[in-house]
Amino acid sequence: MATTGLSAPSNEAAGSSTTRESTSPWASKYRGAVVEDLDPSAAFSVKPTTPVFEAMMSALERDYDHLTVIDEHKTLLGYMSVPRLRQLLETKQFQESDPVEKVMQKFQRKGKKYKLITMETPLEDLEAFFDGKFGGHKSDFAVVTDPGRRFVLGVATKDDLRKFAERRPN
Repeated sequence: MATTGLSAPSNEAAGSSTTRESTSPWASKYRGAVVEDLDPSAAFSVKPTTPVFEAMMSALERDYDHLTVIDEHKTLLGYMSVPRLRQLLETKQFQESDPVEKVMQKFQRKGKKYKLITMETPLEDLEAFFDGKFGGHKSDFAVVTDPGRRFVLGVATKDDLRKFAERRPN
């Protein structure tokens, strides 16, 4: 999900790394690997004023399911989910000419702590994040940021994690 590094609410202090025991069949293949080893896709960001159609076309051209939404100061505001937008389009809940801010998922800044996902985050922690073990909300993606949460560095997906595990020898 993943956000000045923000992706999903957590009851845990942001930035703390508590590697969790994983019951995943992939866990034995991580062997100390971190998010950087996934070579996450560069994040593609849009402004909240970008028309939805333009944002969707940009996502489709890059084969991305999620785009981050940033303001003019590059502050992460939220994200746009292409699958969710398709559902909303089918039910005519918005028009393609509407701005992204009308349909984006906004990150709540106050009262929520977020799990910090950086290039140094262990893959066990990333998997636990995807499984909702850091706040109860499952996620298919994480926004990867620098430790200071100033820059969006990339996006890691559950599929990236699966592919990494499949490539690793036993």
